[in-house]
Amino acid sequence: MIQDRLLALRDEKYAAFTAKLIPNIDPSRIVGVRAPQLAQLAKELKGSAVAREFLALLPHRFLEENGLHAALLNSMREYATVVEEVERFLPYVDNWATCDSLSPKVFARHTAELLPLVRRWMASRHEYTCRFGIGMLMRHFLAPDTFRPDFPQWVAAIGRDEFYVKMMQAWYFATALAKQWDATEPFMHEGRLPEWVRRKSIQKALESFRVSDLHKSHLRTLR
Repeated sequence: MIQDRLLALRDEKYAAFTAKLIPNIDPSRIVGVRAPQLAQLAKELKGSAVAREFLALLPHRFLEENGLHAALLNSMREYATVVEEVERFLPYVDNWATCDSLSPKVFARHTAELLPLVRRWMASRHEYTCRFGIGMLMRHFLAPDTFRPDFPQWVAAIGRDEFYVKMMQAWYFATALAKQWDATEPFMHEGRLPEWVRRKSIQKALESFRVSDLHKSHLRTLR
C-alpha cells in the first residue's frame, strides 16, 4: 500500500518544517517525506498497475500522496491521457507546493494544443487551478518561438484576491522581465497591474540572476 510506503519514510522534523511552509494544510496531513524520496518512489511505480490504481483514488489524504500523484503525471508520455488526468486531479490540489510540482514534461511538445487549456485554467475560480494555468503560461510560453505580446495581458487581467494567485502573477512577470523585457516592462508602470502584484514583480525581478543589472537599475526607479 502506497500510504504504508510513505509512512515508512516519515521524517517528523521535516514534516514540521514543511508545515511552516504550507500553513493552510493541516499538519496531521503532512508525513514528512523529502522530494528525492518521492521522486524515487514515482520512478519505481511508473507505469505499474499499482500506480494506475493509486491515480484513480482521489482525493488523497496526505500531502505527499498528492506530491507523488503529481510526480507520476509528470512522467506520463501520452498527451491526451495526461491532460485528462491533470484535469481530474486539479480540483483536489489545495496548496502551492503540489500545484507547482505538477508540470508534465509532455506539455512542452504540445504547446499549440496546450494554450487553450492554459487560458481556461487561468479563468478557473479554483485558486490552485488558476495558479497552475499561470504557471504553465510562464513555463511554456515565454520562449521566442511560443511567446505572444498579449500573453502578459492575460495574466494582468486576472483580478483575484487569493495570495497564492497573486504570488504566481508576480512570479510570471518577474520571469517575463528576464525573458521578454520589451513586452513586459510597460506593465511595471503604475496602473497596469494591481499595485501589490506590480511591486512584488519588481521585487522578484531585482532578486533574480536572470535580469540584467541595467534592467534592475531601471526597475528600481519604478518602485
